[in-house]
Amino acid sequence: MPESAGMPPPLVVWVVSDGKPGHLNQSLGLAEALGRATPTAIHTLPALPAWRAGLALLLERFPGNPLPAPDLIVGAGHATHLTLLAARRARGGRTVVLMKPSLPRRCFDLCVLPRHDGVVEDAQTVVTEGAINRVRPASAPDPNQGLLLIGGTSPHFEWDSDAIQVQIKSVLARTPDTQWTLTTSRRTPADFLDALPASPNLSVVPHTATSPDWLPGQLARSSTVWVTPDSASMVFEALTAGAAVGVFDLPVNPKSRVGRAIAHLADAQRITRFVAWCARGTLHPNLLPLAEADRCAEWILEWLKATPTQQMGRACRRPAPGPMP
Repeated sequence: MPESAGMPPPLVVWVVSDGKPGHLNQSLGLAEALGRATPTAIHTLPALPAWRAGLALLLERFPGNPLPAPDLIVGAGHATHLTLLAARRARGGRTVVLMKPSLPRRCFDLCVLPRHDGVVEDAQTVVTEGAINRVRPASAPDPNQGLLLIGGTSPHFEWDSDAIQVQIKSVLARTPDTQWTLTTSRRTPADFLDALPASPNLSVVPHTATSPDWLPGQLARSSTVWVTPDSASMVFEALTAGAAVGVFDLPVNPKSRVGRAIAHLADAQRITRFVAWCARGTLHPNLLPLAEADRCAEWILEWLKATPTQQMGRACRRPAPGPMP
């Protein structure tokens, strides 16, 4: 965005991507929320290989590129951490790491961490309800449109295709006036769809047939969403869209942080477990959709105004001489 007379230059945000769509979704969710709050220029660049990022950090040089110097450098995933630090040392700016980092948190200027990571909020740590995302609240969802989001094997829950099939069949039978769309994930067992019960109010779209914009579009249309509990990011996306959210039942790993996050949502009546829905017949309404990306963006803008650059990330910062040619 060009600088106008009397207007400050746009906030320059570098988004460092490790190539994983879920991690990029988080980083872009924050960057786009910043863009809704203030003029922002967003630049996405790939994370450097670990050896190259480490070398760039030691030499205080970052591979040359035409990008303007960053105000914020944002990344999610362990593979982005060294690139965040190398970019800051060479080009300046402040680092924002999403999800609990593998390096000490004091190395980064700001951490945005989901509550289930078990950290305490402080002056440089923002705790969120789940991972932030790019979803926006639905303006006019269809009361007769529903979405079924199916995950698969994970370390957090014991996957049972037969149990999920039975629960889907029950939802379809008890909501004949709702048109349901079901999609899978990369973790869904290959034979899951073969055993899916046929129903006149069910359409199936395998994840291989979806585009990056497909899920946000479906969430914008759907007033009700059912999710398998292993798909925690989809649970939080559905809550952000404003849908009433049901969560299918699977045996939980008692040591799982994701399992505890789902239990917290159920206790707070933000979601409805399948067994509770069977007893009640209804889902808890989503009276206050999540807006964590926008909340974090507002917090960060205030934090930028209040915190001197030289106080940030002191454990891993040294003066930077400039970009690598």
